[in-house]
Amino acid sequence: MFLCTLHEEIIDFYDFMSPRPEEAAMRREVVKRIETVIKDLWPTADVQIFGSFSTGLYLPTSDIDLVVFGKWERPPLQLLEQALRKHNVAEPYSIKVLDKATVPIIKLTDQETEVKVDISFNVETGVKAARFIKEYMKKYSLLPYLILVLKQFLLQRDLNEVFTGGISSYSLILMAISFLQLHPRIDARRADENLGMLLIEFFELYGRNFNYLKTGIRIKNGGAYIAKEEIMKVMTNGYRPSMLCIEDPLLPGNDVGRSSYGAMQVKQVFDYAYIVLSHAVSPLARSYPNRDSESTLGRIIKVTQEVIDYRAWIKKKWGSKINLSPELDNRLKIRDQIAPCNGEQQQNKDSEPSYNQRLALSLASTQQLSSGSSASSVSSLSGSDIVFKIPYAALTKRQYVFFAYSCKQQHSGMKFSMKGTHNQGNSYSPVSSGGMRQPVGNRGHHQYNRNIWRRKKHRDSLPISLSR
Repeated sequence: MFLCTLHEEIIDFYDFMSPRPEEAAMRREVVKRIETVIKDLWPTADVQIFGSFSTGLYLPTSDIDLVVFGKWERPPLQLLEQALRKHNVAEPYSIKVLDKATVPIIKLTDQETEVKVDISFNVETGVKAARFIKEYMKKYSLLPYLILVLKQFLLQRDLNEVFTGGISSYSLILMAISFLQLHPRIDARRADENLGMLLIEFFELYGRNFNYLKTGIRIKNGGAYIAKEEIMKVMTNGYRPSMLCIEDPLLPGNDVGRSSYGAMQVKQVFDYAYIVLSHAVSPLARSYPNRDSESTLGRIIKVTQEVIDYRAWIKKKWGSKINLSPELDNRLKIRDQIAPCNGEQQQNKDSEPSYNQRLALSLASTQQLSSGSSASSVSSLSGSDIVFKIPYAALTKRQYVFFAYSCKQQHSGMKFSMKGTHNQGNSYSPVSSGGMRQPVGNRGHHQYNRNIWRRKKHRDSLPISLSR
């Protein structure tokens, strides 16, 4: 029963949080403004989009990644920076030139929309990676559902970027692809698998069973787990395997996880999510309900009211300019392929209110609730395999709560220490320690202010609820 609930909640979360036509239209305008400045400087330059905007796997607050192709001996970072300042494309003081980075880029925040943009020069790997991901999205129709949930999960814990101690989106996607490729129980190419089960098993694999010390991930040729000593043979001299070692399927000799120095923090929060969700779908859940959230998925991810207001503002301003892009059209086709948990549940869904209606009800009802995560939800589970013995069952009516409360409310849940040891036992084996350690799961159930949209004080047309 609870696995069916989680399956449907993931589908509803995807439907609610995946890109809308007006959001794509807004982002295309941002790209057009920047492209105009670039073309004024270099008329023959070629501007291409890559990253999450290209694949369609972006959250409302995700960055836009651009690459400029042209004939330069060195990336003309300063020249483009001056032109962007001159044309007032970016917010004052938001333009940063990172010329010492492995891949030199210009970072900025768009003046009109506050969308963040990264611009690089003559780097082909990003464009190739976007095409690579699109191919695997066609192969694994469930992949986009897992990715959006996982990206939101890491975003609200400030672990969605390497320089904040997390992992890159590319690393996360490759981990998910490897998980589906090598799943021992199912054919992940099928669209009728239970998403709730897959999400829990992903957290179990990378939160407690994967041997980060000795094992690397390979995607090409059907995927494999390989010893790091084997990876070292094809790497450049002096290479030391990273903790999160992912062989780049597009660039031989490159370790995608090389810069992910905080990979063990990501491992800890994955372990936390596994504990919370496996408890939530176990028979014990009836005896120990989580009062902090009316949904199973809401125990680990939230969407702030601020983001909801931002999307409403986008719809109001760009809703009349939309046309269905090929990416969004493909997303709708994929959605039609995803099967409900069972036939009886589909009948129940027909009698339920729309998602927007459920969201409105949830907004009204959750103002009385705490925004923290229940400590009891991680205290009573002792078995790692209890989840996989639960039979599927039909569902009754459900309410979905996938958002945090107002950003002005303080998080009152238990905070877990970042310190502690990490299990590094034999590869892919259950945790060897008998006790249940307290993971760093809750590093705030809110999306951090540095990642969320802020209303400009001078812009009267934006939602008043976002004023500081």
